[in-house]
Amino acid sequence: MMAAMEDPPFSLLSLEDELTCSICLSPFDCPVTIPCGHNFCQDCLLTTWTDSYSCPQCRTLFATRPELKKNTVLSTVVETFRSRAGGPKEELSGAEEEKKKEMKVCCDTCMEAEAAQTCLTCMASFCEEHLRPHRENPTFRVHQLSEPVGDLSERICPDHHKLMELFCSQHGRPICSLCLQQVHRGCSFRSPEEQRSLLESDLRTKLTLLDGKITKNETVITQMTDTQSKLKDSATKKKQSLMAEYQQIRDMLARDERDALNAVDREVESGQTKLRLLVKKFAENVDNMNKAKDDIHGLLTQSRSLTFLQASFNLPEAVKFDPYSPRINLDSKKVLAGQAFAVALKDHLTEILKQPVENRLPLPKQEIDTDACAPGERPVFPSGFKLPSPGISQTSEPQWPLGPNKPPPRSHSPGPQSKTGQKKRPQKTKKPQTNDDKTGNKNQAHSMENLLNIDGKDKPRGRNPAAEAKENPETVDIPPDVSAAAKRTDLLKYGTVLTLDPRTAHKRIALSEGFTKAAVSDDHTNYPDCPERFTVCSQVLASKGFSRGRHYWEVRLSSNNFIGIGLAYGTIDRKGPTSRLGRNNQSWCVEWFNVKLSAWHNSSETVLANPNPKRVGVLLDCEDGLATFYNVADRAYPFHTFVFPFAEAVYPAFWIFSSGSSITLCKLQG
Repeated sequence: MMAAMEDPPFSLLSLEDELTCSICLSPFDCPVTIPCGHNFCQDCLLTTWTDSYSCPQCRTLFATRPELKKNTVLSTVVETFRSRAGGPKEELSGAEEEKKKEMKVCCDTCMEAEAAQTCLTCMASFCEEHLRPHRENPTFRVHQLSEPVGDLSERICPDHHKLMELFCSQHGRPICSLCLQQVHRGCSFRSPEEQRSLLESDLRTKLTLLDGKITKNETVITQMTDTQSKLKDSATKKKQSLMAEYQQIRDMLARDERDALNAVDREVESGQTKLRLLVKKFAENVDNMNKAKDDIHGLLTQSRSLTFLQASFNLPEAVKFDPYSPRINLDSKKVLAGQAFAVALKDHLTEILKQPVENRLPLPKQEIDTDACAPGERPVFPSGFKLPSPGISQTSEPQWPLGPNKPPPRSHSPGPQSKTGQKKRPQKTKKPQTNDDKTGNKNQAHSMENLLNIDGKDKPRGRNPAAEAKENPETVDIPPDVSAAAKRTDLLKYGTVLTLDPRTAHKRIALSEGFTKAAVSDDHTNYPDCPERFTVCSQVLASKGFSRGRHYWEVRLSSNNFIGIGLAYGTIDRKGPTSRLGRNNQSWCVEWFNVKLSAWHNSSETVLANPNPKRVGVLLDCEDGLATFYNVADRAYPFHTFVFPFAEAVYPAFWIFSSGSSITLCKLQG
């Protein structure tokens, strides 16, 4: 019988390998079973599941993460194995038990039972039995009871040996009533519970702040990770496009090289053919003359005969011609032209490649008109696109039509405007560019007209003037050759609905028409005080901000005097003197100050040409970091563009100073 009782432990100990996790090589801790039937510690298995879900033992791959459930039978067997093998868990349980005993607070009266509460007046802990006097005797009702406290000596004042029942706010330490009368006399104080509540509230506030900051940082990290991926994709497409361009250049040069070499081969073949014909002709002449020579020798052998005296002999026709060697070379016009072109092209490319790549663009002054193509082929240049001449400044970049994949012009100053009057533009033929400014402006206007109508959907011919006036009620006299004009219908594709935020409006600004109109007056509006409100500058923000995508809105101006339209981060200062738009690094604006129009950012001013618009359009391109301002009439004429990276969402912002002036957010209609 004894032997029978000893067999099970030894049998259980023999299963140590089956009760061991194959990952950590230790007995199972919270064993779980996966669909393939294998068992692992739960933490060990989750550690291996990072990118995919597979069995670490048989490598079975699961499409989705399997639901893990604790194997209770195996867990019971492992616990039995550990208890009989005297494993480390028993020692750990012993240590935890010792720790619990140490944390246990005993009754100071009987020294055996566990304390139920501690009396801070008696400075002693009591069990339920010895706590009865405090609960039943009215004498002890004024005593202060609390949860069991292990070490009461920490709450005793070392100077007066009294309970420290107060907290000095000035010195930040607990004190007793005698301390308050002596050393801390005149100090502000509160109860420990109030101090604990304040400290807990402060720590929770800091935790909330940290959580918000962590979330923002994680969001920015995610955005930058996405930007990295986009940069890689963009770089791949750019490289493919460059490779395609240079491959086409190599193909063109190879074709031209083959043509030049073939021209030389044709000249050689022509010379060889001529020489072969002459050699054949001269060989025939030699044969004829040799035959005549033989005939003469035959007659000379018969000089004694009568027949010789009567003989006559005529020389062949070849005797009449002197042989010559023709001058044949490869100096034909075509060969010489090909060789000269190759040398000139090499010298030209050498001069171009000596310059930095950004200075190589203004080479020919001819127009480029190529068809649209897929990525990797030649890029799409719209009809009328011209490479800038060397004299054009950096702000006069080539203009592109607006579209989903075509960015607006990157320019920090107004586009070039013609000072000539409105003249009829040529429709049938294009005159070559000359040094005359007026002729150049006309050609540029004609090219831009082709550029703006590249899609063929909005042609200027046959348009109804009444319909145009209805679509664009505010029109100004703008020369038709403004080169950077864009079709308003292209901008309206990105139209967004805006309203003004009354929480941000200065008290001089009155909002009306469903929070779409803002007017300024000397009388203050009774707005409630809030942190978001501008208190120094008469400004207001829109209620919606943007951090990605493209967005377009239009603003109608009552006058062009002391009004600013721009953008601002939500964190812009609302109370200081630098809260004015453009006078800090958190806002950008175009501002009409009397008759002067300026672009402002970070207290830096750029004076612009003033088109005196009645309606201003703003196109915000968050992806390319562009904000372009347009004078909206029959078309949209850009007069300034800000280029800046988006550190956070930007809000449409407005500054109105002149009394009686107003701005209105327009309802956009295609």
